[in-house]
Amino acid sequence: MTRTARLRTALCAAALLLLAACSTPPEPGPGPTASRSGPRWKPKPGLAWQWQLQGRIDHSVDVPVYDIDGFENEAATVRSLHREGRKVICYINVGAWEDFRPDRDDFPESLLGKPNGWEGERWLDIRRRDVLRPLMAKRFDMCRDRGFDAIEPDLMDGYLNDTGFALTGADQLAYNRMIARLAHDRGLSVGLKNDLPHVPQLVREFDFAVNEECAEFGDCAALKPFVAAGKAVFHVEYALPVGRFCKQAERLGLSSMRKKLDLGVWRQPC
Repeated sequence: MTRTARLRTALCAAALLLLAACSTPPEPGPGPTASRSGPRWKPKPGLAWQWQLQGRIDHSVDVPVYDIDGFENEAATVRSLHREGRKVICYINVGAWEDFRPDRDDFPESLLGKPNGWEGERWLDIRRRDVLRPLMAKRFDMCRDRGFDAIEPDLMDGYLNDTGFALTGADQLAYNRMIARLAHDRGLSVGLKNDLPHVPQLVREFDFAVNEECAEFGDCAALKPFVAAGKAVFHVEYALPVGRFCKQAERLGLSSMRKKLDLGVWRQPC
């Protein structure tokens, strides 16, 4: 299985919500929320990146984008990366409950499904958007308040797995669209994590993509719509050596590297 703040005025937040309401059906849940000031970051194809979810953040990698754990890194870490000229992505698990997160007790037992193969994690019943929306909104508020530029929402393809729930592709589309709206309402960019079957339906609603192991499974071409739309695809392989995937990745315009599964400091870029 793959792995994976500044306030605006209330008037601006209300305008954003009104714009969203004109194009997509409203989701139940909390009302208006303040967003980051300034235009939303829109990463272009070819940007090099570092993805580090374990350990103290190492600043020595000379890349313009860092993707780091939202819970484990305070605003000071984000500010230091910004001072170095980097954009910073906030990793948040939106598809599974984690028993090691500080908000673990906020998730009702009825939302929790089967273990997903990672210690301390269980799939979430994404059909319950009424319950999950405020929980994810609070997490995204944290990302915004710590100064992150974007969100990497992990495990957005539960419908393709044995979750313990009868999830459908339609359930996943509705949930993923909710996640995109929650991020955009806060002025944050958001990436589509994996979920390749839904790329055609979701490419317009996400600002970039994050993919694991498309080369190993032979489906990197499914990400072409993002590159064609001028949106970055941040891609990693774990098992394949760089010689097996970098030429194709460069041809497709992906931002690719090899990582170890623990997602520590080590990386081998194309």
